[in-house]
Amino acid sequence: NTHMLFIDAFLQNNRLDHVTQVMGYHPTYLDIFLRTQNFILRGDGPLPYDYRHFIAIMAAGRHQCSYLINLQKQEFLLQGGDHTWLKGLSRIPQKLRDLYDINKILAHRPWLLNKSHIEKLTKGKDSWSLAEVVHAIVILAHFHALSSFVFGCGVNEELDQDGGHHNGSTDSIPPLGSSPRSVPSPTPPVSTAPSSRVGEPWLASMSPEQEVGVDMLMQRMKSLSERSEEFSQEEKAKRFEHIENQSVELSPGLEPLMQVKADIGHFVDDPTFLYQDFARRGEVSDIPTFRVQDYSWDDHGYSLVNRLYNDVGNLLDEKFKTAYNLTYYTMGGRKDVDTSRFRRAIWNYIQCMFGIRHDDYDYGEVNQLLERSLKAFIKSACCFPERVTKKDYDRVLREFKHSEKVHVSLMVLEARMQAELLYALRAIMRYMT
Repeated sequence: NTHMLFIDAFLQNNRLDHVTQVMGYHPTYLDIFLRTQNFILRGDGPLPYDYRHFIAIMAAGRHQCSYLINLQKQEFLLQGGDHTWLKGLSRIPQKLRDLYDINKILAHRPWLLNKSHIEKLTKGKDSWSLAEVVHAIVILAHFHALSSFVFGCGVNEELDQDGGHHNGSTDSIPPLGSSPRSVPSPTPPVSTAPSSRVGEPWLASMSPEQEVGVDMLMQRMKSLSERSEEFSQEEKAKRFEHIENQSVELSPGLEPLMQVKADIGHFVDDPTFLYQDFARRGEVSDIPTFRVQDYSWDDHGYSLVNRLYNDVGNLLDEKFKTAYNLTYYTMGGRKDVDTSRFRRAIWNYIQCMFGIRHDDYDYGEVNQLLERSLKAFIKSACCFPERVTKKDYDRVLREFKHSEKVHVSLMVLEARMQAELLYALRAIMRYMT
């Protein structure tokens, strides 16, 4: 299965890129991921092809993800894109420039997005149609979230890119005729910190804690599933706020902001605009928590996105569900484990950092199932992916297999992407009504 997907990916892209190889641990997910990415970049849709790849470059620029920027630059030129655009944002059409604000907000503080941003795009002489806006937003969210995956798994540059080298060793890339079981056998291609990083990675400087082992984790999941007490909505809301406030303490010191790398700085506007904790959203809490019960993907987002950008909703829906429900019933070396509680805790914790609350969930479970180092890793991969280093990857989930760690990064990718889309689609719906 993996092998056939690799061949497909190679035929589509004339390369088997490192992201595809790492995702190859999970063929069911890789299949829907490749179909979705192929559809938004090459399938039917309102945006011209060169715009699509340039929007991808703008999105990856927010997290300084040179890996994705370089791949998309090549694609942009292959689609006949104007090479002067690659000199930077000052050279692109005004219509694309107008999208930058939404790119920036969506990447770091999606809760600030409102209908006036949509209105601004759809008025005036370089105006966007709503279908184009939706297409652009799907590409932006996809590449913001994919940057989280790239850094979270430490994916290296491709061989034909600057600074590119093989994953670990040349043996790690199986020849096309070899058995897919050997994919990718060594540690995922985890890069060391780029030279632009200042000092120690902030995660590594956290005081080490006694890691909760897999057996202990299974014990906790079991006792949670046997617990029958029901909490009131008020108590659930309190628990959500508690987790949200705890997350603030995991924020890295944001002072000496690393320099934006010279070769990508011209794709980045306002580099100091970064994630800020939702829980600290100004003294005036004029931005209420986003309750999934009021605007959910299943009931609202899915149909709106499908209506404005044909068929993409079905693909996104399958991709979210695949990442959320993916399980082999294993954890570490243990078999026949029901991991659903652990997966749900990760998904809901990610969305909590973006101010999204699931009313029917007891957020007390997050502290039971996710230890501090894992929460810090998830938070940095979600909100500051460019700061994640190889050390950070190694420090979390030490008893877990690489494929399981990659699965956690897939959930970061999908839960984050869904959070961005929920805010954006809600803003579009409010604009339309």
